[in-house]
This record gives sequence, structure tokens and C-alpha cells, in this order.
Amino acid sequence: MFSELDLRFIALLLLSFVLGACATGKDRIVLLPNKDGSSSALTLKTSKGETVLDKPYSAANVAESGAITPLEQNAESVKTNYGNVLSAQPERPVSYMLYFISGTDELTPESKVMLQQVKAELKARAAPEITAIGHTDTVGKDANNDNLSKERATTMKNVLVAYGVSGEHFTVAGRGERELLVQTADGVDEPKNRRVEINVR
Repeated sequence: MFSELDLRFIALLLLSFVLGACATGKDRIVLLPNKDGSSSALTLKTSKGETVLDKPYSAANVAESGAITPLEQNAESVKTNYGNVLSAQPERPVSYMLYFISGTDELTPESKVMLQQVKAELKARAAPEITAIGHTDTVGKDANNDNLSKERATTMKNVLVAYGVSGEHFTVAGRGERELLVQTADGVDEPKNRRVEINVR
């Protein structure tokens, strides 16, 4: 199952190949492997039939008439033919979930470890765009939770800016208890709801 970020990335890659083939009067679709090398799948369907691309580098031409012609591609041929397109693509978006000790903006020990991964990801990107969205559980008053969620997101921004990430690349927001990861009744101390979602692209 793809996340929304994965689907956006795949769509960008497919669109790039389609645009690159438009001058020939046909579209070329090449299915790239996931970041970890695993397979995904894509069904091409037109008025003339359909085919499934389900292996890394499986490909097909789609003519203006709708005729689909499978192609033989591999990692080397894709690199040779589409190297410029691939190098122009943005890096794949990534998301992290950091969790907090109840009633505070202090990370849990496990999330302190995860924060190091976030720092490494940001260091590897030239100009990352970062969104930090804070959340709370349902313990406490709504207004207090709104403030705490924003405080958590702002704390993460401050930590990463101190690490060397430009504050201009950040968007910070607090959602309080309005977008629970785990649905609970009011007043429930749920650790997974005390979080900041950090999205990097």
C-alpha cells in the first residue's frame, strides 16, 4: 500500500517519462523500484486493452491509438535513457512521528533516538521544506492542548534550527486533540496521540 507521499513521487516520475516521450507520439511508462528496491505494481488500461507492470523497470509504450506495447528495460537502460530526468526529480518525501512525555514538550527516549534520524535526513538534503505539526491526547482542556501541541512543534523546529537547518524552511502548526491518531474518549492518556509529525520534502 502506498502512502500519499509515495504516490506523489511515483506520479512525478511517471509524468516525467510521459512528457519525455510526447514528441514521439506515444507515452512511455517505466515502473521504478521502491526506495528499498522492492516491487510495486501499476495497471495501464486504454480502450485497446490493459497490461500490468509489476516488476522493477517493467515498461510499456502507449500509442495515441491506445495500443499498449510492452518494453524490455533494466536499471542500466533506464539510467542511460532517462538519467537526466531522474537526476532532475526531487528527493522522495519522508515523514517521521515523534512522541512526547505526557503534558510536556519533552520527547520520549525512543523518539530522541528517532530525532537523530531526522537530523541525518535533513543534513543530506540541500534545501528541505519541513512541516512540523503538533498533537496532544485528550487529557486537559482544549485551549491548553492547542497551546501544548503548538509548543511541541515549535520545540522540534528550535531543536532542528539549532542543529543548522534554516528556519525559513519550516512550517509549524498545532492541532491540539482534534486529529487523534488513536481515537479515544475525553480525558484518556494515549501515548500515540502525544506526537509531532515531521514531513520533509
